[in-house]
Amino acid sequence: MGSAKKSASAARKARIDEMRRAEQARERRNRILTIGASVTVVVALVVGAVVLVQSQDDDKSTDAKTTGSLVAGADGVSVWKGGKLSQTHVNKTVKYPVEPPVGGDHNPVWQNCNGDVYTEAVANENAVHSLEHGAVWVTYTSKADKKDVEALAAKVKQTPYTLMSPYEDQKSPIMLSAWGAQRAVTGADDPDLGKFFEKYVQGEQTPEPGAACTGGKGQ
Repeated sequence: MGSAKKSASAARKARIDEMRRAEQARERRNRILTIGASVTVVVALVVGAVVLVQSQDDDKSTDAKTTGSLVAGADGVSVWKGGKLSQTHVNKTVKYPVEPPVGGDHNPVWQNCNGDVYTEAVANENAVHSLEHGAVWVTYTSKADKKDVEALAAKVKQTPYTLMSPYEDQKSPIMLSAWGAQRAVTGADDPDLGKFFEKYVQGEQTPEPGAACTGGKGQ
C-alpha cells in the first residue's frame, strides 16, 4: 500500500515538474516573440521616419551649386567664367542662376536629345543633363516667328545631340544653350546658328563626351 502511494506521489511530482518546464518554455517563447515584435516595430518606425524625411527633402527645391557667371563675348556668345558648374545628380527642382540654364546640378535622367523636338516645355533639370552629354538646346518663346520655329525644328531633327522646346521665361525669342555657353539668334537663317552648332554640339566644353542622348526622358 505504502509503495503504491509513493509511486503515485512520484508520478504526480513528475507531471507537475513537466508542467512547470512546459510553462517556463512557453514564457521564454513569449518573451522572445515580444522582443522580436518590439524590434520589428522599432525598425519599421525608423525606416518610416527615414523615408518621410527623404520624401520631404525630395519635395524641396535647391539652388544650383555653382560659382561664376555667364560673361558676354565679342562674338555674341556668353560663356561661363569665374567658377565651375556643378554636375551633381539631384531629385529636386533646381533654381538656376540663368534661364535657360547652361549647367549645374541636374536630374539623374537626361532629356532625349537625338534631334528631338518637343512641342511642350521640358524640365530644366533633365535638359541640363543633356547639355552635360554635349547637346545643344534650342529654345524659343511665343514671340518667335512661326516659320523660324518650323525651320529650326527641321534642322534639329537632322542633328544628333540637339533638342528643341518652348521656353517662355528667356530674354530673347530664340536662344541656343550648351554646357557653359549661350547665345541668342535672330532666326533660323542666322549664320551664328550654324556656327554655334558646329562649335558646341559635342564640343570641347562637353563634360561627358559621347554619353547617350537616347534612352532618357522622352515626350
